[in-house]
Amino acid sequence: MNEYDVIVIGTGPGGYVTAIRASQLGLKTAVVEKESLGGVCLNWGCIPTKALLKSAQVFNYLKHAEDYGLKVKEYDKDFDAVVNRSRNVAAGMSKGVQFLMKKNKIDVIEGHGKVLAGKKISVTQGEKTEEYKAKHIIIATGAKSRVLPSLPQDGKKVIGYREAMTLPQQPKKLIVVGSGAIGIEFAYFYNAMGTEVTIVEYVDRIVPIEDEEVSKQLEKSFKKSGINIMTSAEVTAVDTSGKGVKATIKTAKGEEVLNADVVLSAVGIKSNIENLGLEDLGIAVDKDKILVNDFYQTNLPGYYAIGDVTSGQALAHVASAEGILCVEKIAGHQVEPLDYGNIPGCTYCFPEIASVGLTEAQAKDKGYEIKVGKFPFSASGKAQAGGTSEGFVKVIFDAKYGEWLGCHMIGVGVTDMIAEAVLGRKLETTGHEVLKTVHPHPTMSEAVMEAVADAYDEVIHL
Repeated sequence: MNEYDVIVIGTGPGGYVTAIRASQLGLKTAVVEKESLGGVCLNWGCIPTKALLKSAQVFNYLKHAEDYGLKVKEYDKDFDAVVNRSRNVAAGMSKGVQFLMKKNKIDVIEGHGKVLAGKKISVTQGEKTEEYKAKHIIIATGAKSRVLPSLPQDGKKVIGYREAMTLPQQPKKLIVVGSGAIGIEFAYFYNAMGTEVTIVEYVDRIVPIEDEEVSKQLEKSFKKSGINIMTSAEVTAVDTSGKGVKATIKTAKGEEVLNADVVLSAVGIKSNIENLGLEDLGIAVDKDKILVNDFYQTNLPGYYAIGDVTSGQALAHVASAEGILCVEKIAGHQVEPLDYGNIPGCTYCFPEIASVGLTEAQAKDKGYEIKVGKFPFSASGKAQAGGTSEGFVKVIFDAKYGEWLGCHMIGVGVTDMIAEAVLGRKLETTGHEVLKTVHPHPTMSEAVMEAVADAYDEVIHL
């Protein structure tokens, strides 16, 4: 029997990163993957969607070339070429993970993995099943699109995120159900490409986990782009018997039926924990999540779980951080539990959204006396010069001790700016320290300093 120190099941950004760190720590490591190295993130998620969104952004620039004093006589989109570019980017990234596996001497076992008693796993590929043994088995099998009973997916007219990336032709009308990051990004992409898009959101505002002011700004920006938004609305039924889809939508005013070519269900994700052997083995699961301690150990010694199958935020960077922490603990390092209150969240629409920490409402609910500062990009020289003055940076501080409680941004390129707030909070910085840190001019990032200055009544450019 093949024996290892560590076997990781799944090679998404949780699994493959975990395996590399385990190998770096001198542990004999293997990974099990039933599909493509890199998992959903590299093949069907984070990376290929960013390629699609970049094409949409470039197309948008062409539409508005005259705003920049440029004349573009003829331009058009090739939907198939846009999709192919995205697939090629994904394929390249997957090959990159293949290279990293070889470089780090990690064995790649192809097939469907199942955990067995005695710290063993079985891997089935076609008719063949083999068993492997490891001192430590880490489950990193990720998640898939959640299916609602009222919105069964047929992969053609009612689709999940995976099909949304490779539609054979661009729909004329699209209904997006759910306004989390996945729904919002696809709504922006298809709208920018010329599809008529309607977003249906169950609660009373889009991007509901974000600060309320961010939600309002995105709704304003999206409506300006021609996206139809229905909040406090629910799809109660879909009829796919005709040419397109008829979606019945219930709102406070009653029911209405919308026609579309395709309905994209983006109502969240479901953990991939079926057919893993968890029940047979007795690994504790609650509400679709594997139960783990601060260092990702399950209730059974030698078995661990990280990423979307556990209860932390379902984000690629969270899965990577959890995996690294998990194997460092296995290797005997002194490690601190992950601070889930300091995880940045990013949505790559236009304008982008990035946030970390508490929203204004959450800070008030927790009883903090707060200082709030806000700096609009309309007052930023870099944003004005770039023709991208939509949005703002908002900061929230504890009035008593100056602790940076939260930072919320909406605007062009803000996903590349949020790390300043994450690092500042990690280092327990205060508002005054950020304020006295010289930021380069002209940049979008100086809006962070200006927002902090606004919180402390020292803002210069407002």
